[in-house]
This record gives sequence, structure tokens and C-alpha cells, in this order.
Amino acid sequence: MLFSDIVGFIKQLKEQRESIISNQIGRSGTSIGANIREAKYAHGTADFISKMQIALKEANETGYWLELLYKTNYIGEEQYNFLESKCKSLRAMLVASINTAKNNK
Repeated sequence: MLFSDIVGFIKQLKEQRESIISNQIGRSGTSIGANIREAKYAHGTADFISKMQIALKEANETGYWLELLYKTNYIGEEQYNFLESKCKSLRAMLVASINTAKNNK
């Protein structure tokens, strides 16, 4: 799962003495799971959709930080592709969940 991968990834970045982007990706990457978790106990469909949309935004931001780390040579192509693939899959699942919830309103 992307969330546990992100935590390990942050540790790796901190060992490389990269702190600015690791802090940012740490916030956005862990926020995805926190918002999905909150959505499970939403106060209704609108609240559920809102939490899932926040998770989607955070997943998109995480993808941005991954791309920046790759383009600045903090991570290699293989690691970037692995993490970005997981992030992309998660974004697709979030979009599908949001659309389903909107259609069932």
C-alpha cells in the first residue's frame, strides 16, 4: 500500500539529508490515508465526497513531490515509477469512489 511505502520512503530521504521535500511528501502522503479513514465515518454522502476529494488532492500533490524528487535526482527512475504507479492507482480508485458516491446521491 502507498501509505506504508511513503513512511519508509521518508526515512530514506531523511538519511540522504533531504528534509524540505521529505516533509512535504510526508504530509501529503499520510494525509491521503487519514482522509480516507475519516470518510469511513462521514456524516453523510456530502461529507464522504468531501473527504475523498481531499484525499484525491493530497494524492495529486504526492505525485508532484515524487516527480520533483525524480527530476532532482533524489530518487531513481525505478523507484519513481514504482511509487508513482501506486499513487496513480490510488488516484483512479479515489475518482471512482467519488463518482460512485455522486451518482448514488
